[in-house]
Amino acid sequence: MTTGPLLLSLFAPSGQGGPGLTAFIIQIGLFIAIFYFLLIRPQRRQQHEHKQLLGSLQRGDKIVTSSGIVGEVVHIKEDEVTIRSGEAKFVILRSGVASITNRTAAPAVEAKSS
Repeated sequence: MTTGPLLLSLFAPSGQGGPGLTAFIIQIGLFIAIFYFLLIRPQRRQQHEHKQLLGSLQRGDKIVTSSGIVGEVVHIKEDEVTIRSGEAKFVILRSGVASITNRTAAPAVEAKSS
């Protein structure tokens, strides 16, 4: 049994004068491409940048957590970061760090390029 007649029937124009299955497949493909470029790709780029930020985290950095706590990094473990905010110390997850606001020491990557 060959698939030739089946494939031809997929791309044949419909009897009612409508666009047919080919136009529908093209529209679905365009919808997926637009969805990818507007939503998925920027989110992946943002996740990659956040992963790099967490990898460059050092002791002495001033950070802002995702909950809005501002503090200075005191100690770094594998998945936990101890920060000092005012007179209190907090242990937070490394993934909870939203941004680094002020670096006290130059990162090792910049020192190598000089």
